[in-house]
Amino acid sequence: MEKKVKNKGWIVTFAGTGINLALGILYTWSIFKGGIKASIEAGGEKAFNWDIAALNDPYSLCCLVFAFFMILAGKCQDKFGPRITAFLGGILVGLGLLLISQSTDYTIWMIGFGVLAGAGIGFGYSSATPPALKWFPPAKTGLIAGLVVAGFGLASVYIAPLSEYLLKIWGIQNSMMFFGIAFMIVVCCLSMLLVNPPQGYVPEGAQPQSTGQSKSAPLAQINYTASEMMKTVNFYILWVVYLIGAGAGLMVISSVAGMAKKSMGGAAFLAVAIMAVGNAGGRIVAGIISDKIGRSYTVFIMLLFQAVLMFIAIPVVGAENANAIILLLLATFIGFNYGANLSLFPSITKDLWGLKNFGINYGIVFTAWGVGGFLLSRISQMLQKSSQGNFSSSFIMAGILLIIGAILASTLRTTKGRLINSQK
Repeated sequence: MEKKVKNKGWIVTFAGTGINLALGILYTWSIFKGGIKASIEAGGEKAFNWDIAALNDPYSLCCLVFAFFMILAGKCQDKFGPRITAFLGGILVGLGLLLISQSTDYTIWMIGFGVLAGAGIGFGYSSATPPALKWFPPAKTGLIAGLVVAGFGLASVYIAPLSEYLLKIWGIQNSMMFFGIAFMIVVCCLSMLLVNPPQGYVPEGAQPQSTGQSKSAPLAQINYTASEMMKTVNFYILWVVYLIGAGAGLMVISSVAGMAKKSMGGAAFLAVAIMAVGNAGGRIVAGIISDKIGRSYTVFIMLLFQAVLMFIAIPVVGAENANAIILLLLATFIGFNYGANLSLFPSITKDLWGLKNFGINYGIVFTAWGVGGFLLSRISQMLQKSSQGNFSSSFIMAGILLIIGAILASTLRTTKGRLINSQK
């Protein structure tokens, strides 16, 4: 019987990873944006007719809707379970992509990709991690969270080249129809494998021990409600830090294909795929490291590293003949540090405020991801337009914000006043 429970835990974990592999189409926006831009420049009767400054708008709105629907989705997940929540997510994503496959209109794309797909991603993403975490002891929180969310980051490894291929032979709208049908089927089928452990289930290794406790073990066996969580100072510090870390990464992700175009030409999609490898790797590696040295130490290191990369990116991306290998390495490490956010912040949320209301609590924390992605990617696009496509101002802004975020991360404390890295 014990073996059966263990196996179910891993099935839930990899089903969640598979769902995120489909929902990660969001990170391939720079490929779609390139297709829309090319259509605008080519003109014609059925061409896209958008303002260049608005190219990131469906992506930015999708990030925002995704994040805020995480609250509703988290509540749905806590009340009705992950299976129903993920199934609904698959339906919404599919409908959103099918809608935009029928039009080039800006408003339709804002509704289809921004609202419907954004809401669907929120429902699917919110239901993938909580059930997986419930099957495993606290010492594996970082690892399991990292594995589940790695799927979202890794998605561009196959979606980016597939999108590039489909855009060439089918065009952008038929490509959206293909993705809409395929991802609706995949997410809805995998949702059937998501299940919470039975009532009273205690994972092996979760019992309190007198010595040798992991630095990342739960700091208090208290399950906060959403309103209780929002009365703590930690919540506001964590929210701002998440906004900065996620926003800086999403800013680069939304434009990486455009950044690579100068040095890589038609192979620019490789930068998107390579960044996705770093993105996925960062989620797993950061989760494992944080289980060993503590969450806020890991966040602090990751944000400072990301700030350094932003400043390095200024001469690399702005060079007349940018070195493709250096650019790919830069994309990999920026993706790595960004991906770390997506395993660290749910783990911190669980450590500080418990697992009982994790769905809605993390949904509220996750709004920072959406606001950060919306603001920084929108501001970045505006800065690029005003400077004829130059990314320097965007990187300087992101680098300064990341340093501020690192300083704030170092102040995160437990309810007993100790740093979240401290042992009990």
